[in-house]
Amino acid sequence: MLDELIKSNLNLYAVLKNLEDLVAYDKETAELAKNWNISIQFTVKNGPKAYVAFKNGVCTVDRGKIDSPSVILYFTSPAHLNKMFDGKANPIPLKGFTKLGFLQKEFPKATDKLTYYLKPTDELLKNEEYLKLNTRFTLTTAAYATRELAEFDTLSKISASHMGEGTVMMRVLPDGPAVNITAKKQHLFAAKGMVDNPMAFITMKNYQVANDFLNGKIDAYTAITAGDIVMYGQIPLVDNLSLILDRISHYIS
Repeated sequence: MLDELIKSNLNLYAVLKNLEDLVAYDKETAELAKNWNISIQFTVKNGPKAYVAFKNGVCTVDRGKIDSPSVILYFTSPAHLNKMFDGKANPIPLKGFTKLGFLQKEFPKATDKLTYYLKPTDELLKNEEYLKLNTRFTLTTAAYATRELAEFDTLSKISASHMGEGTVMMRVLPDGPAVNITAKKQHLFAAKGMVDNPMAFITMKNYQVANDFLNGKIDAYTAITAGDIVMYGQIPLVDNLSLILDRISHYIS
């Protein structure tokens, strides 16, 4: 089923990507993972492949395969992977049986903490540090989700075909996180961080504005009128990217 495939791609390529910044910015997880030296390969039959690697206190999450992974987790279908992300299924370990203790006891501490930051409540968002991390993770998820939606989601394909070519940078002011999304030949490519000379910008006044905007709590037109959000540059890039971003909630929330 196409919806299950799209959701599995979003889970592996967009949601799981946030483990990198969880280790980098959450003190508890940084302390937990500082001595981990392990790589985990996720392989989905007829679906995505990605890996998570921990080394020297740094976490790397990327698409595709890693050489000689410590652990290989296999999923029989995209739906099987999605059920694991929903806490309703377990993977099939193909390699790394001696690491089962790590998978059962240590790694879940990191993934549970990630879920904690990705499932906000109004009360949690009152905490400034929580707000900042939730906003960072939401921005990263949104950026990396656009690539998968442009490839597989029917409406997003149409939007991507009208973007033209160039890079859009999304940034939280004054010194918050930034992501960039590049359109090339009707495909999208996402990365974290700032870039020189993007063809379009979406800047958000502060973490609170960014959080409300990314979670659909404020109307973009109203925020733009108030000056809380500024969009400028190549209009087709910004307008069509916005349409793709609106599709994320159809698959994940």
